[in-house]
Amino acid sequence: MTAQTVPSTSLRTRLLHDSDPVVLTLTIGFILLFVGASLVDADYVAGLIGAGFTWTAKYLGSFFQFLLLMTFFVAIGTAISRAGRARIGGMDKPEIGRFRWLSMIMCTLLAGGGVFFAAGEPVYHFVVTPPAFNTEPGSAAAIAPALAQSFTHWGFLAWAVLGSLTAVVLSRAHYSQGQPLQPRTLLYPVLGERVVSGRLGGVVDAACVIAVVAGTVGPIGFLATQMSFGLHELFGVSDGYGTQLIVLAILAGVYMTSAMTGLHRGIQLLSRFNVLLALAIGLVIFLFGPTLFLTDVYFQSMGEYVTSFFSMATLTAQTAPDWWMKWWTVFFFAWFIGYTPLMAVFVSRISRGRTVRETILAVAVMAPIATTIWFTLLGGSGIYHQLAGSFDLTEALNGFRFDVATLTVAQALPGGTWMAAAILLLTTIFVATTGDSMSYSIAMVGAGHDEPEPWVRVFWGGAMALMAAILLYMGAGQIGVLQQFIVITAIPVSLIILPSLWTGPRAALALADEQGLS
Repeated sequence: MTAQTVPSTSLRTRLLHDSDPVVLTLTIGFILLFVGASLVDADYVAGLIGAGFTWTAKYLGSFFQFLLLMTFFVAIGTAISRAGRARIGGMDKPEIGRFRWLSMIMCTLLAGGGVFFAAGEPVYHFVVTPPAFNTEPGSAAAIAPALAQSFTHWGFLAWAVLGSLTAVVLSRAHYSQGQPLQPRTLLYPVLGERVVSGRLGGVVDAACVIAVVAGTVGPIGFLATQMSFGLHELFGVSDGYGTQLIVLAILAGVYMTSAMTGLHRGIQLLSRFNVLLALAIGLVIFLFGPTLFLTDVYFQSMGEYVTSFFSMATLTAQTAPDWWMKWWTVFFFAWFIGYTPLMAVFVSRISRGRTVRETILAVAVMAPIATTIWFTLLGGSGIYHQLAGSFDLTEALNGFRFDVATLTVAQALPGGTWMAAAILLLTTIFVATTGDSMSYSIAMVGAGHDEPEPWVRVFWGGAMALMAAILLYMGAGQIGVLQQFIVITAIPVSLIILPSLWTGPRAALALADEQGLS
């Protein structure tokens, strides 16, 4: 019998053997409960989650903003201190080469949503002025504020919370103190052994896994709808559930295979290919598109981002419309918080041998700058054509039809249909890199060690794809409901990562002391 024909009893045995029973029970229970309740009464589920989403955004939005701001500044302070020279993982040199390492970091968050918003979000803020500004919508003066607002959502604050301080805490506790590489370990410096060995730890891990499942199933499902729509518009393929299911099956096959082969093969290979493809597309857009416009706009927008940094990051419901805060800043910030513990697990695992300074600066500075460049290339091109009258995306974006925006902008880029097809391929692989890294991370959380069973990784990847397929059968709206749920899951997760504001610098200093760095 080959490895590819492992019977279900063997998979079940491996899953039970290599997974925490509390994590497994609560996570599978959530998936079954959400899908089952949606099948019974989708409107009731949507209403219940919508009410929780609104309450969370209204009463905890400012707390989420505070958490991201403090994480960024404390992380940068830690990186430039003497503790920044300490190495992670007890290794004298990095386990993974720099380009491969950066590729794996870049392809995780950007794939989690940035590819869906890079073309449409800047254009949206161009035609609907963000609350922090008073420029005339659709005017030349609105260009820099539009991109700056997008940078706020996908820039330094977003990246820093995902894998800077939390990754340092996990790395020290795991590699130096022998604690498991699980979200519960983030609370080890505060609560001690009881959170690691007790049932509380299982509940902590389960809350973090559920947040990631909610945050990952959304992009997987939305990719299927976007690809189906794109293939229909470009090549006349039928746009329906059948096409969505085929796309979903291909996507799941790619990221499950990648997750199964592990960090040093599939995940690295997929990430490197994706980064190279993104670089090629970006180069074509820059050289053959409105080069001078994009160059000028990038520097203007970065200047606006820096000068208006605090005014955009600290907007509240008192100074901005409730609906705007709920669907933009608070939604994104809560989404990133929900991803944080498992992203920290992933960053810690791939950063062995890197210094604390390298890790923090790569995650909190280099990756955000690359993201702002990508948003400028796609979103800036969209603004250029919107301003020139080549198309008008106002109606589509007011309806949050980002699939229409992405395809419309892509077709206006150099290469037309071929560029649009390349961007659809890039989007697919980006989402696949999220699927493989999160499947791997969920399996690590369940197992509590660095090398979870390959078939357990496949199981979690398959479970998310199956959940997306069922929800798509009910309509894309139910995928959106699940996306709203991640804002609610950010409540417990935010409390789990909050101690890293002080335990992160302490862990870095402890590593420096252990390594004799003065």
